[in-house]
Amino acid sequence: MTYDFDKIIPRENTSCVKYDLRKEFFGTTSVLPLWVADMDFETPVFIREAVIKRAIHPIYGYTFRSDTFSRSIINWMQKRHGWEIKKEWVAFSPGVVPALNMAVMAFTSPGDKVIVQPPVYFPFFTAVKNHGRELVYNQLTEKNGRYEMDFQDLERKIDDKTKLLLLCHPHNPVGRLWSRHELETLVEICARKNVLIVSDEIHSDLMLNGNVHIPLATLSRKAADISLTCIAPSKTFNLAGLATSALIIPNEAHRKVYEKILDDLHVGMGNLFGITTLEAAYDEGDEWLVQLLAYLDQNLQLLNDFFLTRIPRVKVVPAEATYLIWLDFRGLGLKGKELREFVIQNAGIGLNDGPSFGPGGDGFQRINIALPRKILIEALEKLEEAVGAL
Repeated sequence: MTYDFDKIIPRENTSCVKYDLRKEFFGTTSVLPLWVADMDFETPVFIREAVIKRAIHPIYGYTFRSDTFSRSIINWMQKRHGWEIKKEWVAFSPGVVPALNMAVMAFTSPGDKVIVQPPVYFPFFTAVKNHGRELVYNQLTEKNGRYEMDFQDLERKIDDKTKLLLLCHPHNPVGRLWSRHELETLVEICARKNVLIVSDEIHSDLMLNGNVHIPLATLSRKAADISLTCIAPSKTFNLAGLATSALIIPNEAHRKVYEKILDDLHVGMGNLFGITTLEAAYDEGDEWLVQLLAYLDQNLQLLNDFFLTRIPRVKVVPAEATYLIWLDFRGLGLKGKELREFVIQNAGIGLNDGPSFGPGGDGFQRINIALPRKILIEALEKLEEAVGAL
């Protein structure tokens, strides 16, 4: 089956964050929204059919996750990432962000330190601060437009109070796909220093230009023992509204600690239709994903060519994964609130503001390219006109 990613789906008046909350986030409803990390492509028909089939049954009562839930995850991880996982390793979460919060609650105490690597997805910060833990920045370093981990800084900042590191892999927003060597170095440091790693791998299916994702826990027994891996079909198949994710936790002791906090909060039952869509996505989604990635590669090429030839003062940070692209606006001489207002008011587009991603974000904006190409071109042309008028 050929899927139509050029099809424009109206999303206004559907309680859609990306479109219906523009006034709240940007002060106007007139911006073209390329911000929230969901896709403007229709959810695949085989997933919608699975929802309809289940919805026909007239009772939506208490539900448990049967063996088909874990089996779908096991098969998908084997097919896509060559990772052989065991059924008992699979734990539930109503989302990756809730999983980050629960991991902080489960494995640290108030006053303990948790490391994040900014500029990074902003819920990483609140997952630490909202629970009375100390947030520690191990800021990424930028070298010739490419981001790297600063391992010397990491070594310096880990002390006896440091219990956890939140890893974004692949990284949102800078688009890095961490290499085997980088991951092995990270594991070596954290294992030696008794620091657990929570690896957010929600974007791991979204490999650009044929890149290959390496799940952190597959590196070694040591890596598996100190890591909790967060996955979900939500980014890959546009299911963010169904609040269904999973954690893969090979270490039995860690798994029991996590599952206790899940039970204590009474959020472990899950969402009936979230379970249904996860199984449909992972069981039937291979061909759809192949076509999606081809379309995203073409959108990324268009984006790169457009900025290089028509808006050269703005740089595209090379992206290896995800459909969220980090744009360097520092060549315009605009920073902070001034840059945000320029993008909104002058260009008429809604992007994610760089400073919200923490240290290293000033002068940057994040753009979502998972949308029909016609809309992407419209947004880029609006930005071109605004930059040309400076």
